[in-house]
Amino acid sequence: MPSAKVLEEKKAKVAALKERIGAAVAGIVVDYKGITVEDDTKLRKELREAGVHYTVAKNTLIRLAIDGTALSAMDDMLNGTTAIATSSEDYVAAAKILSKFAETHENFSVKTGFIDGEVISLEKIDSLAKLPSKEQLLTNVAFVFAAPMASFARAIQAIIDKGGEAAEAPAEEAAEAPAEAPAEEPAPAEAPAEEPAAE
Repeated sequence: MPSAKVLEEKKAKVAALKERIGAAVAGIVVDYKGITVEDDTKLRKELREAGVHYTVAKNTLIRLAIDGTALSAMDDMLNGTTAIATSSEDYVAAAKILSKFAETHENFSVKTGFIDGEVISLEKIDSLAKLPSKEQLLTNVAFVFAAPMASFARAIQAIIDKGGEAAEAPAEEAAEAPAEAPAEEPAPAEAPAEEPAAE
């Protein structure tokens, strides 16, 4: 029978795993059988850099962590060697990285996965893997917003340049043109010529 210390450690591991899964927006469960230490190190590094938490876990601990939740539907897939990857922000990173890794490693395979607390099929995981990464999406969105803004900025600058020339021209012409003489006052009416005096 396990000692009290072992039971407490097990409870702590289950609680931590339960909290981690509950906080994840997405997760992927894999069979890591046959993976070399070198490949495992590279995979973990790539996942870590993408903000994905990846750990090997005992099937019994995962079962206890998901017990009583919608994720208990994954129970049938929890056999053999198991590792779980979770992300608290990125929906596609784990699926993309692990699916790609599975394509080049014969004994490594994706078992199941979940999104927002609901189990998803392998087909949906495959679809997720084909979506752009979070960075790519942000870049695309930034480009979409930046392109019109850049065009708008160029258009405004063109108007300013053109308007500036148009506004400056009259001012320059006015400066170069001679000052107009003030309007002449009308000459006083000439007095009628005096008639010669009679002799």
